Amino acid sequence: MDKIAVLIPCYNEEQTIRKVVLDAKAALPEATIYVYDNNSSDETAQIARESGAVVRQERMQGKGNVIRRMFREIEAECYIMIDGDDTYPIEAAPEMVDKVLYEGSDMVVGDRLSATYFTENKRPFHNLGNTLVRASINRLWHCDIKDIMTGFRAFSYDFVKTFPVLSQGFEIETEMTIHAVNYNMQIDNVIVDYRDRPDGSVSKLNTYSDGFKVLRTIARLYRNYKPLGYFGLWAALLTVLSAAFFIPVFHTFLLTGTVEKIPTVVVCGFVFLAALLALFAGLILANFVKTDRRDFEFKRTIIHDKRTDYYDLASK
Repeated sequence: MDKIAVLIPCYNEEQTIRKVVLDAKAALPEATIYVYDNNSSDETAQIARESGAVVRQERMQGKGNVIRRMFREIEAECYIMIDGDDTYPIEAAPEMVDKVLYEGSDMVVGDRLSATYFTENKRPFHNLGNTLVRASINRLWHCDIKDIMTGFRAFSYDFVKTFPVLSQGFEIETEMTIHAVNYNMQIDNVIVDYRDRPDGSVSKLNTYSDGFKVLRTIARLYRNYKPLGYFGLWAALLTVLSAAFFIPVFHTFLLTGTVEKIPTVVVCGFVFLAALLALFAGLILANFVKTDRRDFEFKRTIIHDKRTDYYDLASK
């Protein structure tokens, strides 16, 4: 087991990968540097290998698929994840490592948005998207995460081995954040400078399609992790819709003593029944979520004990 593992997912980053690897070796000389190449068509893998990194392959395309393999294969006391595009200052990594190893952090977020991101990033819709995603998650989960979609993070062993990677692409950062918040893991923020990609380096992120994927991921995880809130919202909307059509009919009935729009009343009844079904679905699923949280704590304890036993054996 490594003490510190630096994880670098890469796809066509030959222009910057050498600098990222060398900077990581300088900032964390005791760390093992892993570069996972995701079907690059350039010399990314060769350059990373020449620079001293351990190079492995992930053939399933997508950042989420790469991170799934990284987390499955690598055993370390502390993990640093950073992109291979040289947009993050690896010099901040020692502080993030210390928070994991000595302060009990499960996830340390490299916070770009409180520093230079909005001035350095040249894509205005990315700025808007980051702000929207951060506000949405902080509001829905009642938390205060400073940067949701940053690719610069540190993780504990417990986080990595209990995190089920479901996303395939760039929405993986959002999934990581919500997982940590939902299971009450310790999250810390470290402010880091952000620099835009150098000339000739091309972002793999599609502003619109990947942005919609992130929003869908938030909705999906909110439904899975907070079903009472999700289905309760639908129940409230359906109740309001039913009442909006029923009240005029009921008002007419009070005035004339007759029901003039029977089909409307029937539809209102079915809509209200749908609202009740949504509410009860949320209540039932909320109980399953409570059971899942209890099972997660048991699982985390087992994984934590496994790590402790490994250290005891290694020290003998």
